[in-house]
Amino acid sequence: MSEVRHQGAEAELIASILGGNTDLFHDLVRPYERTVFAMAVGLLRNDQEAEDIAQETFLKALRSLHTWRAEAKFSTWLISIALNEVRGRLRRAQAVPFEPLESTPSETRRIAPELLRDWREVPSEALERREVWQLVQDAVTELPLIYREVFLLRDVEELSVNETAEALDITIASVKVRLHRARIMLQKRLAPQLMRLSPKRRRFPW
Repeated sequence: MSEVRHQGAEAELIASILGGNTDLFHDLVRPYERTVFAMAVGLLRNDQEAEDIAQETFLKALRSLHTWRAEAKFSTWLISIALNEVRGRLRRAQAVPFEPLESTPSETRRIAPELLRDWREVPSEALERREVWQLVQDAVTELPLIYREVFLLRDVEELSVNETAEALDITIASVKVRLHRARIMLQKRLAPQLMRLSPKRRRFPW
């Protein structure tokens, strides 16, 4: 099914739900259940809390479905609700302080080019090794929230730059800067740990 046809089918499904067929709501959100839960786990590192976030996200989406704009992708709208739920929980727990917006473009240009390689350039088998992936997961958890969010959406869930910007309600330029910084932080965090592994497992995941 093409992207346009898929969005059209979703719009028809939403119209039917708003017309009273609320039993169809699970059909609408089923394709995104894994993404919402996985993103919440990545941000919170707690399965039970992630389940709570997912449930609250879908309940809130149902209650506010009438506010969805047809020109926006439903998946992006849903993810933005989940992100707001996670942020609210973190704020209430005073677990992760929000940081100021990123630096000016001139600061970005001072980043060494070799540190900005695309995450997906690395052979997939490197990420499939359990030891390496566990190190990556732990390192992602330690990222400041604004960088963890963009990294999970872009490099784990593989949303486009535009979709990520829309979900986070930031500019495309901000997405790129935050992603670059997230990758740099991860490289610095992982370098000494990967060096302790066997030579075949020392490759960086970027």
